Amino acid sequence: MIDLVKYPVLTEKSYRLIEKNQYTFDVDPRLTKPQIRKLFENLFDVKVIAVNSHLLPTRKKRLGLNQGYKTRYKRVIITIKSNQTIPLFVES
Repeated sequence: MIDLVKYPVLTEKSYRLIEKNQYTFDVDPRLTKPQIRKLFENLFDVKVIAVNSHLLPTRKKRLGLNQGYKTRYKRVIITIKSNQTIPLFVES
């Protein structure tokens, strides 16, 4: 189940969205919105209010004479209840 969530997206916009209880992640592109909702509710034990998703455009990758494309991910913005959080940073 954790393999379906690739990694959290940490950009300036995603930091601003965290203040509104919206978290941004890259996930497997085959997942649907109901599957993403169930995945995050089970994985982080939070109540998901909304799921917004979009596919990022493919990027070309070149290594010498060979040319291909980077791996494609689906970017999702998860909105959770106001009194809950998702731990993005591990405190030691």
